[in-house]
Amino acid sequence: MSFPELNPYLLIGAFLSFIAAGLHIACIVGGADWLRFFGAGERLARMAESGHWYPGVVTIFIGSVLMVWGVYALVGAGAGGDMGTPLALPFLKWVLVAITAVYLLRGALPFVAGVFKPEIMVPFTIWSSLICLVYAAFHLIGLYQVWEKL
Repeated sequence: MSFPELNPYLLIGAFLSFIAAGLHIACIVGGADWLRFFGAGERLARMAESGHWYPGVVTIFIGSVLMVWGVYALVGAGAGGDMGTPLALPFLKWVLVAITAVYLLRGALPFVAGVFKPEIMVPFTIWSSLICLVYAAFHLIGLYQVWEKL
């Protein structure tokens, strides 16, 4: 039995999205301290401490979206193999474009906004934006490589 060749960039992009999804879910379990550590903000952390439903719902929603993004990147990673795309996901090519664009915008826009509003450039903004740019780069390179096969 042979396995299809997977695009390494989209494969890594998929796992990065899965890691981000897992960290969001871990924040629900970890509670307010985890929300603070990962930069969710004091308001959300206080809401979690008081038992409010909102932080958990927002965090599970973001984690679920990231999980779906990971699945799309994983399926896209298989587009370059001998067996073709193993799953038929709707609008695979265009969803991968949108995912890449969201990661790119999330990574780049805070740096642009920071020119006009320097006070937003706190450590969380900087490191989370750089992480999103790395995610975007893996998705962009992988998407470019499998574009014709999608």
